[in-house]
Amino acid sequence: MIEPGKDKRRGAASARAAFDPNGPVGRKLKSFYDVIETEPVPDRLLDLLEKLDDAERRAKGGS
Repeated sequence: MIEPGKDKRRGAASARAAFDPNGPVGRKLKSFYDVIETEPVPDRLLDLLEKLDDAERRAKGGS
């Protein structure tokens, strides 16, 4: 029979390991981020951001 206290500690250690930035999950997420970070911003997103800036300037009474 498994003692409840030991089972909880093992689960907490597993959770900490899963969120360790230097663990396998953290390294994989970092590699994904590094690839995405180097991709150019899509023109459509830049257009939308420009429209948002224009709308904010108009709402503040700017030109």
